[in-house]
Amino acid sequence: MAKTKPIFRCSACAHEVAKWVGKCSECGAWGTVSEVVVSAGAVGAPGRKAMLPSTAATPISGIDSQVTKARPTGVSELDRVLGGGIVPGSVVLLSGEPGVGKSTLLLEVAHRWATQTGEKSLYVTAEESAGQVRLRADRTGAVHDRVYLAAESDLSIVLGHVEQVRPTLLVVDSVQTMLAPDVDGVIGGVTQVRAVTAAVTSLAKASGIAVLLVGHVTKDGNVAGPRTLEHLVDVVLQFEGDKNSTLRMVRGLKNRFGSADEVGCFELHEDGIACVDDPSGLFLHHRTDSVSGTAVTVAMDGKRPLVGEVQGLTLETQIPAPRRAVSGLDYNRVAMVLAVLQSRSKVYLGKHDVYAATVGGMRLVEPAADLAIALALASAATDRAIPAGWVILGEVGLAGEVRKVTGLARRLAEAERLGFTTALVPPGLDRVSGGGIRIHEVTDVGSAIRMAKLRAPYAKPEASE
Repeated sequence: MAKTKPIFRCSACAHEVAKWVGKCSECGAWGTVSEVVVSAGAVGAPGRKAMLPSTAATPISGIDSQVTKARPTGVSELDRVLGGGIVPGSVVLLSGEPGVGKSTLLLEVAHRWATQTGEKSLYVTAEESAGQVRLRADRTGAVHDRVYLAAESDLSIVLGHVEQVRPTLLVVDSVQTMLAPDVDGVIGGVTQVRAVTAAVTSLAKASGIAVLLVGHVTKDGNVAGPRTLEHLVDVVLQFEGDKNSTLRMVRGLKNRFGSADEVGCFELHEDGIACVDDPSGLFLHHRTDSVSGTAVTVAMDGKRPLVGEVQGLTLETQIPAPRRAVSGLDYNRVAMVLAVLQSRSKVYLGKHDVYAATVGGMRLVEPAADLAIALALASAATDRAIPAGWVILGEVGLAGEVRKVTGLARRLAEAERLGFTTALVPPGLDRVSGGGIRIHEVTDVGSAIRMAKLRAPYAKPEASE
């Protein structure tokens, strides 16, 4: 009989050590190291007996690909992120902050699934009562005879509901509040979360049921629980949104069936959640071209171009340390653009309060918005509006040069679709064939300011005595 030797393995990161320790040296988790008995005859070692597989290996050409073809959920923006729909037998993890609208979205998905496919969907909630979910369904119009509801937190009972209802779509809200009774640990702990996810994943693979899991996030915005949770599921989505805005975005972080850089846009209101097919129109809804301090740029969120407006405001002040306030933009990049404006373009704002922001709840953090920020602040400082119909693209370097940006063709095509006629872009880029938008190449921030006719005299700092 083969001898056995004990090893100790961390349940959070699977790191192995030779003896028991209270804290894992790899991931830093406490109380996750436990003993695992491993046979001395490892795989590939002499004397290891082979076992006959229960099913024979199949040529890949003989496998029917239609079995795992994506099926639309009925929510177009979610289908965009999923790659056309949800694949039968797959497990999708949707994470997001509390109150962002995860439950509202998935209840809408369960309703659309039952309405369009005629098949059953089962919504399991462990955080709310059945009456609370029914009130939300009445408010959002998600009541349907084929949408089944179960308020349970015991995994065994949930599996029993699946056997009785036999749905083709299962929603579990949330995985951190489910309890696996045969596994030690508290609800929401590392061991429980992994056991629940592994059991639900096995159910999906064996039965072909599509599963949507709701996951909590930490204060850093990451998925709560062990990192292996993201490896167990097929798709990881992040639901984002500002509580002060109705705009919500679903961003793909992992997708085994399609692209992982797609973004879906939604608008959350009292009657539920609605898809936003044209988010650029939402960001430019209240735009006026005759106001100084505004500039339009195009950001790439994944593969999706989004036209957004940057606003700047400058106000002369007498305090020694002028205020710098930023909303929806990267504070460090705005500070860098201010330094470049003063050092390279002679736009002196050292004695001015400076405010820079986006509108409509949009967040611009990519460097392609640098030039738009610079011209918005220069426009505010001179009180001269940028010409109507202009869109501005370009990264600004510390030498004042305008650098290339990625995806220029898509950005310009989106701007042209929305009626913009002129674009300021970095030099050296290929012209967009067949485009009806006029392109002006600028090499530095100073030439961009002159091109936009923002050549008013700037206030210079007083000489020190």
